[in-house]
Amino acid sequence: MQAASGALLVDTGWLFLLNACVQYDRGQREAANLSKAAALRIGEEAGHGEIKAWAWEIEAWFALTQSRWQDMLDAVEAGHVADQTHSVGVQLYAHKARAAARMGDGRLVRDSLDAGRARLDRLPRPDHPQHHFIIDPDKWDFYEMDAYRLLGDDERAAAHARSVIRISTGPDGTEISPMRAAEARLTLGVAAACTGEIDEAIGMGTTALEADRKSLPSLLLVADELNKELRSRYPREPATRDFHEQITTIKRGTSKPELPF
Repeated sequence: MQAASGALLVDTGWLFLLNACVQYDRGQREAANLSKAAALRIGEEAGHGEIKAWAWEIEAWFALTQSRWQDMLDAVEAGHVADQTHSVGVQLYAHKARAAARMGDGRLVRDSLDAGRARLDRLPRPDHPQHHFIIDPDKWDFYEMDAYRLLGDDERAAAHARSVIRISTGPDGTEISPMRAAEARLTLGVAAACTGEIDEAIGMGTTALEADRKSLPSLLLVADELNKELRSRYPREPATRDFHEQITTIKRGTSKPELPF
């Protein structure tokens, strides 16, 4: 009976983790924070390091999309303390690289990417890569793309972005990872804007924002980077104003009152 109760507690912890992700994607920040906190408490009660680490990974993601870089680094370190054997560590290193890139620390970016790649290479390839809490090795290009874009290494970022789009597209042309592909297009948009290809930049950005499935906090974070690049380089272009208004409209839509999940 005690074993069954413990297993149920662990299953509940995983459900709270997944719920936190879904709620945050829907703009329900308060509810997402409550679900994340519940998962962390369950992980502590059950002595389940992996659940605790994923709760800290979710906190790191929240901090990333809210531009709280130091909070993100603190959450990453807490996640590593909670678990050092599962694939969550790969995601934590990737988050650290992304925070470091946004702070302009190129050395920390490279060190974090190297550590994450080394951890990933030691893990067996997952049987169910679609599992949300198991790191898919194909996602590593996505992490490197994000970091190099933020460091201003447009050539490397674009190369990884093209790889992300290729991996995210099935043999029949269907996108099997639409969010990754959308952020890759925004990355290509940033690279195009930096080389004076404004039509290409706007086209990539618009296509990305029209993706069927959206994790809006993450998508808007990258879209804002393209928006700032366009407004800095081409402030008088009508296409720049149109893209800015498109993002503003999406943001207004995400600020509606929270609904119960």
